[in-house]
Amino acid sequence: MTANLRTLHTPARVLLVVDQPVLADVMTFALNHGRCLTQVAPSATDASGILRDWHPHLAIINMDRAEGSMLADLGYTEQSTDRVPAIALTRRGDLKTKLVAFEHGVDDIITVPFSTEELVARVMVVLRRTYRVGVEFTPVLHLGELEIDILNRSVRISGHELGLTSLEQNLLYLLAANVGRLLTRDEILDHLWGVDFVSESNIVDRHVRNLRIKLQNNYRRPRYIATVPGKGYRFVPTD
Repeated sequence: MTANLRTLHTPARVLLVVDQPVLADVMTFALNHGRCLTQVAPSATDASGILRDWHPHLAIINMDRAEGSMLADLGYTEQSTDRVPAIALTRRGDLKTKLVAFEHGVDDIITVPFSTEELVARVMVVLRRTYRVGVEFTPVLHLGELEIDILNRSVRISGHELGLTSLEQNLLYLLAANVGRLLTRDEILDHLWGVDFVSESNIVDRHVRNLRIKLQNNYRRPRYIATVPGKGYRFVPTD
């Protein structure tokens, strides 16, 4: 049976073939806006079992692993029809990389780093195009007092808008998606700016400081962002 003939049950099931926990958690958190269930597979072997047993509606595949062979390992070829739709994930935005992905039969490509709204929009479009049915969209996610609204690009605390910049909102989203996990400065830099970005040494600390000011978050008694001395930052869950 081809993907186009399958029925889309809600919530949609999305398989993330990603071996980076921080990135996988951001994607999982973001897809709550589309009311999606997710499972993460760090390898093609793990992904094959989930594809067989869980029957996802969509797969998002890191094609940079093993120089792009991940797509081929999972049976994504130009001639393949009996498969779920796929979005390729890559850090390389060059034309050659994109052509290779499309030649393997993927439905779309997302370049890392990406914005939350881009991921959600592309997932919803591919699902709607494939299954001819709309996906429920939840623009606002609640984390205790925090309200994160990706539709209007705003963050509120108890109804009060914080006036975050786009980068500050992405930083907050990254921290919140990895609640309780230590994020090193290098991990934050990689996710928000990309591996090729060359910056001054304190750029992460400076943006965290600005975000804390707007959150009214005292670093000595953190409500949202805790500092792990010499290592990085951790999002503190609230009630």
